[in-house]
Amino acid sequence: MWTRQRKKRNTGALIVPAVAALFLSYFGFHAFHGEYGIYSKYRLEERVAQLQTNLDRVKGERMRLERRVQLLHDGTLEKDMLDEQARRALNLSLPDEVTIMRPSAR
Repeated sequence: MWTRQRKKRNTGALIVPAVAALFLSYFGFHAFHGEYGIYSKYRLEERVAQLQTNLDRVKGERMRLERRVQLLHDGTLEKDMLDEQARRALNLSLPDEVTIMRPSAR
């Protein structure tokens, strides 16, 4: 009678930890660098700060324009504002006036 003796191998005991390490490294990498990862959160926070400053600037510009438009409404029509707007639109001035040329705000 022949008997075959087998040597016990440790590779079977390493398969489950190796697969678990691969899964953990895959998900760990994507937790930092993925579309919804930690670094993406920081980039989104920077973008939010940038857009907030842009929004504040646009709101200030809008308030300035609304104040100027308010001066042109009926009942509160200010003649100087109307005269200034008409002269600017038509590019006119009276002969006895001094015209000071300023660079445009744009």
